[in-house]
Order: sequence, then C-alpha cells, then structure tokens
Amino acid sequence: MKVSQQIRDEHGDGSSAVATEFDADALAGMAEKSAEFAAQGNRVYLPLTG
Repeated sequence: MKVSQQIRDEHGDGSSAVATEFDADALAGMAEKSAEFAAQGNRVYLPLTG
C-alpha cells in the first residue's frame, strides 16, 4: 500500500494519460477476448479433454 502510494505520487493516478491508437487496439482486443470467454460459458476452469 505504501509502495502503491509512492507510485501514484511519482507517476500520477493515470487520469491525465493521453489516449493513443494503442489504447483503442488494446480495448478492442480485450472486448474480443471477453466475448470469446462468454461464448465458452464464462468458466475459468474448463474440463480436461484427452
């Protein structure tokens, strides 16, 4: 917790970050993986096959 506060003090809390093209690509990729996860039943542990 102390370390987290030191990081925020040194680098800010992220609220002043500038959006970039990378951010849009990353968000699109995360949305795609989220949809894939939902299509598989939102289960973290899948049954083993083999």
